[in-house]
Amino acid sequence: VQLQASGGGSVRPGGSLRLSCAASGNIDVINVMGWYRQAPGREREMVALHTRTGSTNYEDSVKGRFTISRDNAKNTVYLQMNSLKPEDTATYYCTELDFDGSGTAFPLGSFGQGTLVTVSS
Repeated sequence: VQLQASGGGSVRPGGSLRLSCAASGNIDVINVMGWYRQAPGREREMVALHTRTGSTNYEDSVKGRFTISRDNAKNTVYLQMNSLKPEDTATYYCTELDFDGSGTAFPLGSFGQGTLVTVSS
């Protein structure tokens, strides 16, 4: 399955954006879908994940501001981002994930092109 992220842009602090991740195939069979981001000069980090059973998990700094959802009928995963802060500035990627034996999520496959989010006044 190929994934294409879109929806990024430039917003002011406090603003909102909704990112979309369109899959080329059926995501209903994919156990875990998620979003990562990478800011300039920083390592890539997981932002949010959504399991096939409906469980979600978020990086601490986005809890209460970001919401991940998946629409299996449209083969699309979304990331609603509210109350954006300058530190949210990064390129955002969607990917498939899995869990290791300790329950830690890790990405499967490549990240694709990503979509740039810039938060600045």
